[in-house]
Amino acid sequence: MTVHFIGAGPGAADLITVRGRDLIARCPVCLYAGSLVPKDLLAYCPPGARIVDTAAMSLETIAEEYGRAFAAGKDVARLHSGDLSVWSAMGEQIRLLQERGIPYTVTPGVPSFAAAAAALGRELTLPEVAQSLVLTRTSGRASSMPPRETLTAFAQTGATLAIHLSIHVLGKVVEELTPHYGPDCPVAIVFRASWPDERIVRGALATIEAEAAKAPMERTALILVGPSLGSQDFRNSALYDADYARRFRTPGWRGTSK
Repeated sequence: MTVHFIGAGPGAADLITVRGRDLIARCPVCLYAGSLVPKDLLAYCPPGARIVDTAAMSLETIAEEYGRAFAAGKDVARLHSGDLSVWSAMGEQIRLLQERGIPYTVTPGVPSFAAAAAALGRELTLPEVAQSLVLTRTSGRASSMPPRETLTAFAQTGATLAIHLSIHVLGKVVEELTPHYGPDCPVAIVFRASWPDERIVRGALATIEAEAAKAPMERTALILVGPSLGSQDFRNSALYDADYARRFRTPGWRGTSK
């Protein structure tokens, strides 16, 4: 018996890996975060599967489900939204499984920031504009931020920021970032990226609050901030420069296309 943690992706049911889909299809037990994971993914469950929505459950009751499946020798597909490496609450579940000697695997998923960038049609890192992406959030009821992980600290780098779980404090985000990026810095808010009701709000730090107020959004909105969101005059990457020598190409080689 094995518990398979599966990144279910940002929302669209077809934005799941083939491995994740196939694991769901062969597990007789499926636990999913119903408030964030699309129910369309449950169609991949095998006939007769035990399907449990964990949205209202505590860690203890989730542990009981794992224990029941372990005793019965039944594999579990454990679905979490986005990718499991950030803000998934997988860590405490893994610790629990390790304490009980229950095997587990981890299958990555498409993260929400990637889906948001795709919705915007933007690359978040551009040559000599931004070469770093910071995934962060503001303090919330479920988890406070470490003292040194502040928006101000990250803003001083000039990197592109992907700020999660913070739409409810948009004013605070604008206040902390404006001194470092300037009032004209581009901002995009992507609400429920890849879901049928996906919505995008664009603006600058000086205007984004007013734009967002026209159609209020809930916690499933991602705030992206940085010059890369609006830059058009960046230089081309050297990656495809004909005079750039690299492993697969010598300088001056123009190549062919078929």
